[in-house]
Amino acid sequence: MVAFNPIDLIVMKYLKSTKILFFSFFVIAHVFWAQTDKDLYDIISSVSEQRIHDDIKTLADFGTRHTLSDTLSSTRGIGAARRWIKSTFDGISENCNGCLEVYYQKNFIPKGDNKRIVKDVYIVNVVAVKRGSKYPNRYVIMSGDIDSRVSDPTDYQSDSPGANDNASGMAGTIEAARVLSNYNFDNSIIFLGLSGEEQGLYGGKGMAQYAKDNDWEIIGVLNNDMIGNITGVDGVIDNRTFRIFSEPTPVTETDGQRMARRFYGGEVDGISRQLARYVHKTTLQFMPEMNPKMIYRLDRFGRGGHHRPFNDLGFAGIRIMEAHENYTQQHQDIRVENGIAYGDTFKHVNVPYAKKLTAVNAINLACLAWAPPAPKKVLLGGNVSPSAVLKWDAVDGAVSYKIYWRDTTSPTWDYSRLIGDVTTFTLEGIVVDNYNFGVSAVGINGIESVVSFPSGILR
Repeated sequence: MVAFNPIDLIVMKYLKSTKILFFSFFVIAHVFWAQTDKDLYDIISSVSEQRIHDDIKTLADFGTRHTLSDTLSSTRGIGAARRWIKSTFDGISENCNGCLEVYYQKNFIPKGDNKRIVKDVYIVNVVAVKRGSKYPNRYVIMSGDIDSRVSDPTDYQSDSPGANDNASGMAGTIEAARVLSNYNFDNSIIFLGLSGEEQGLYGGKGMAQYAKDNDWEIIGVLNNDMIGNITGVDGVIDNRTFRIFSEPTPVTETDGQRMARRFYGGEVDGISRQLARYVHKTTLQFMPEMNPKMIYRLDRFGRGGHHRPFNDLGFAGIRIMEAHENYTQQHQDIRVENGIAYGDTFKHVNVPYAKKLTAVNAINLACLAWAPPAPKKVLLGGNVSPSAVLKWDAVDGAVSYKIYWRDTTSPTWDYSRLIGDVTTFTLEGIVVDNYNFGVSAVGINGIESVVSFPSGILR
């Protein structure tokens, strides 16, 4: 993210250069910085409320999108829905001269695989790839769920419009694709429609395994599941706050890594938690009217979402969603009972709010896709010393690095220092015992990578 004064960058990197070179780079860096800043604000303003409105309505009007529903009809069921999603991605690609690679990814699930799979089914995901020019095999992913359900998760016949859960997230993903198709990026962006979420996260499981089998390097997954409700069952109405769920450390960590944390810290500093902090910071910087709220939990209490299968395979992934849920409007048969209208219908969706959260996703996708890779092999030292020392491997495309630190009890990176084009630095007077530390890489455009937490000890 753009979080520094380009003059500082220039001074640090080109202090020993001639005055001519210094001035030339100053002009170039200032132009890059200003253009990037403008592009991000343009992305925010380009998100269309009307298009999101229309796409949510279209998806809800398929009647049901249950994973086991009709696949042959052109007007009803999940088959019609996913074909419409693919054709929409294809249309976006046509408008940008074929800039998206659009295809299906599917897996066969036999009847009885779990209690919700009452017949054989193909779980079909819709994939649209905006290929990066520099790192085509590095991906940042925005996903929404295609499927819907009513009270009985095995009922694939009844109307289940799923307007908020999760036509809102799917429409946001489509709109982000429309907007970002107009830009070029170093890293690849995937816009992803996942099926089978309500039956057991099958779409995410299949896609995550596909990514692993094809050796994808995933920067992060932004799973959007319910981004269109502002009226909570608790009576709160809030059109600015949203939640970012993230697990603290990867489930794939080794016993050695887990043991090391007892002595060196990092209990809340896994790759998904750093991704959550990135989204939190970017949002506050470019959309200060929003109130991102980090939730230190994988997902809602006892529940799960489509980022979890990616987490299960060691990929960074978070869930972005509304702050206040209305349980009368999710996973419900459509009915009126005791004066309460149950059902996830279109009339309950707050489209302006869905637009805001779509913009949140779009600018974070752009920043992550424009950013250099995050530093690797970050080492931290300073034991029994008045200063903290960090060392890391050089990053391709980085023109500077930024050291972050925070109180061990703080949820966010509260202090930082831009340090120039070096791969080791000593923070004088900062006692290593009292803080957590991290390092990000900064590109010529001013965009930062996700912060890398130290993975070893510098002795």
